[in-house]
Amino acid sequence: MSVKLEVSGFKKKAILVISFGTTYENTRKLTIEKIEKLIEENYKDYEIRRAFTAHGVIKKLASKYQMHVDTPEEALNKLKEEGFTEIIVQPLHLIPGLEYDYVRNVIDSFSKENCFESIKLGRPLLYFKGEEEDIPDDYTLMIEALENQVPRDEAVVFMGHGTHHPANSTYSCLQTVFWDNDFDNVFIGTIDGYPTLDHVIKKLKKNNITKLTLMPLLLVAGDHAQNDMAGEEEDSWKNILQKEGFEVDIYLHGLGENINIQKLYLEHLEDAISDRYTNIGKNKKGMASNF
Repeated sequence: MSVKLEVSGFKKKAILVISFGTTYENTRKLTIEKIEKLIEENYKDYEIRRAFTAHGVIKKLASKYQMHVDTPEEALNKLKEEGFTEIIVQPLHLIPGLEYDYVRNVIDSFSKENCFESIKLGRPLLYFKGEEEDIPDDYTLMIEALENQVPRDEAVVFMGHGTHHPANSTYSCLQTVFWDNDFDNVFIGTIDGYPTLDHVIKKLKKNNITKLTLMPLLLVAGDHAQNDMAGEEEDSWKNILQKEGFEVDIYLHGLGENINIQKLYLEHLEDAISDRYTNIGKNKKGMASNF
């Protein structure tokens, strides 16, 4: 991504696209890079930059593939040194969990030091669950975006990452909204949170389901999707489900490959640029952060 030179009278503006990251090149090109390209095509007056929040992924890319990716701190420092004044940070995370908190804290630090004239943070894929007209319902919008991928008349088991962060509740909320939208045969489990695969298996058996499709509830189809979900090890979800007597098909595509999901991230970016929904969920007594 080439640096756009500042034109006299105009401010240098940048969009920093931040994701967890992946070492799997194929899925990175189909997801993260596709979204970055879409942003670049729609925001030609902005410089587009990349950062990953997974330091382990960054180190592995550097040591094994000689590929450098910035951390959020590194990316913002470079933008500051290059004289950029207006920054929009758009995360590609799914939930407002640990990685989103990390990004928020980094931005908060740069904001307090007045490094830029303006720095704004977009929201992850799932954030608001609005029931009023003036509050977005990210959950229903996501489900509508997945209608081109998820059949209503077949069973689908989504594998999410899960977390010990309070934002793990996002998964249960999404499960309920799927059912509210008549996706009765969609079930969500997580690797490191609640619900677990055991909870999902109980529901499948209770509903007399014998055949299902496994899908990653992840931006990329990287290590978790290819190994934890669809791998040949005994403890992969595919093999566990097969041992429980289920016929299992595999859908090995990250959410970021879905054009409708890509467009949702663009909408969240535009919301951040235009300061839409900035004060939702806050009051004068409330959150210390400006984001």
